[in-house]
Amino acid sequence: MKLLENKNVIITGASRGIGEAIALKLAEHGANIAFTYVSSDDKAKALEERLQGFGIKAKAYKSNAGIYQECEAMVNDVIKEFATIDVCVNNAGISRDNLLLRITPEQWDEVMTTNLKSVFNMTKQVMRPMMKAKKGSIINMSSIVGMRGNAGQSSYAASKAGIIGFTKSMAHELGSRNIRCNAIAPGFVETDMTHYLKEGEASKAFLQKIPLGRFASANEIADSTLFLASDMSSYVTGQVLSVCGGLNI
Repeated sequence: MKLLENKNVIITGASRGIGEAIALKLAEHGANIAFTYVSSDDKAKALEERLQGFGIKAKAYKSNAGIYQECEAMVNDVIKEFATIDVCVNNAGISRDNLLLRITPEQWDEVMTTNLKSVFNMTKQVMRPMMKAKKGSIINMSSIVGMRGNAGQSSYAASKAGIIGFTKSMAHELGSRNIRCNAIAPGFVETDMTHYLKEGEASKAFLQKIPLGRFASANEIADSTLFLASDMSSYVTGQVLSVCGGLNI
């Protein structure tokens, strides 16, 4: 059974990693996909073609979610192309890990803009068409680090904790319009952003903290996104779904 038949979905930062897995999973379940990217045109084009292979409509947009005007232009284009927006997955994110003593103001601002301001930018743009339709699901990608902190990740943790507060506030504001807003807090996921965590003694130390004893796959995060995007979660809003193998216990 396809859980998102003919639904229109926007995913930010989807040309690789978790975003790519989410795009493929939702397309597999019948969703039309509009996704953003900022780096590789070739990767974006390749993903667009893979998505279209599911028999759905898919389009890549070179757009920086951290820049308000670019989000505004992109969402306007999506509405012209797709007519409606049923789901928005705010996935764009970066890390600039370092001890606070060594973080520059520029690095701090870069993380906040890409990770947190992008969620504000996109939510501001998609909420109006969702309010008009009186339905919608907004899914914000937080992190287990935003819930428990981590040495050397103060900027990343702060941005991801901010997403949680924003998500709960939006659930309050938009619930009366039948728009749900939830967050996902992944633990350690096997992506190119976390490859260094799997090397040497560092890998053993991280795995010892995870009750399930392994890293997540990007596909497992995509499964959680599918749940929150679909009607299976029709009575779920303002929640943080921790997909972390028990790391938050």
